[in-house]
Amino acid sequence: MMLLAVLAGFVSIVFLGPLPVLGPILGGFIAGLIAGGGAGRGACAGFLSGVLGALLLWALLALIGGFLGGILGGLIGTVIGLGIFVFSLYAGLLALVGGALGGHVRRA
Repeated sequence: MMLLAVLAGFVSIVFLGPLPVLGPILGGFIAGLIAGGGAGRGACAGFLSGVLGALLLWALLALIGGFLGGILGGLIGTVIGLGIFVFSLYAGLLALVGGALGGHVRRA
């Protein structure tokens, strides 16, 4: 059930990605609702779905960054790498909060 919750949260984060803060929170909330088992289990499912969403963006940006880095030099690659790290923390932590809320709501 946890794998299904993580995948559902990941898909939700991908489609709700244009919503700056609400996208990861709602994706994590959906993962937490499906995972059930309380706030801890929901937070775990939400965090994993947020990290998977960030990894997808990471892969896309790495392709673009590699292309631009070859053209413009290493500075672009460094900036994109830092951006990916910050976005991974952002998406993972917001999805963790949403997952904890979803798990809590499901248990209540």
